[in-house]
Amino acid sequence: MKVAIFGRFYNKATTTSVETLFNYLLKKDIDAYIETEFFNIILNESPNIKDFTSFKTFDTLDTSFDFLVSVGGDGTILRAITFVKDIDIPIIGINTGRLGFLATIQVDAIEHAIQNIIDGHYKISERSLLSIETIPENKNITSLNFALNEIAVSRKNTTSMITVETHLDGEYLTSYWSDGLIISTPTGSTGYSLSCGGPVITPGTNSFVITPIAPHNLSARPLIIPDSTEIQLKVDGREENHLVSLDSRIATLDNGTIIKIKKADFKIKMIDLLNESFLDTLRKKLLWGEDKRN
Repeated sequence: MKVAIFGRFYNKATTTSVETLFNYLLKKDIDAYIETEFFNIILNESPNIKDFTSFKTFDTLDTSFDFLVSVGGDGTILRAITFVKDIDIPIIGINTGRLGFLATIQVDAIEHAIQNIIDGHYKISERSLLSIETIPENKNITSLNFALNEIAVSRKNTTSMITVETHLDGEYLTSYWSDGLIISTPTGSTGYSLSCGGPVITPGTNSFVITPIAPHNLSARPLIIPDSTEIQLKVDGREENHLVSLDSRIATLDNGTIIKIKKADFKIKMIDLLNESFLDTLRKKLLWGEDKRN
């Protein structure tokens, strides 16, 4: 079995998680590869890194990997998909921060989780993504033109609102006068969209959500649309530019740029252990709040 390991940050929980994970992978004689930049972070932060010198590093992934372990939070998984892309490697997230909707494995459950994967005691949850195309083309977007959570347009370097002209399948919907607009997948419905008043949508739902950010018109409300819809946006405002974000990746676009958003032609596979569910995570979030651990 061949496993990729990815992370971005290091804290006390990361040290415990990494050492527990690495020791168990060694115990089970699993061929482990650590993303190069994460390996360098571990090298600087972990006193026991010499115990894992048999591990290799990677800069890119291929289909020979059985799964990827993300060490961090939901944001780390969003970064991990830029390595996985469309090659169908399942992802599981070890949570080293607050309870997440994607990174759900707690530190004390790492060994149990890995053993369940080895034994095949898990299910796969397929998550839809968004893809983006701009006219004219933007080189900062072209290479990684997809997002798992959301694509958002927003104002830049100004306190003035922007106008986001919105078409659905070629038909004019409205022009949102707001700080911006979020196009969210079901996975992303528990993120930025939710904080702006959008609904929670279960991961398997075939829908997207359009959520305005601080709209001036109080009648502007989040809108759920079929995920087969092609969305076209065009921004106008006092400044010459605006921002577009794909999850945590940001680019600057000129006003008047045509932005076309639709469902990506591939999905991301998440590993769900059999004792877990989206509703169980949602219930914990509602009962315990963002800053509590289960």
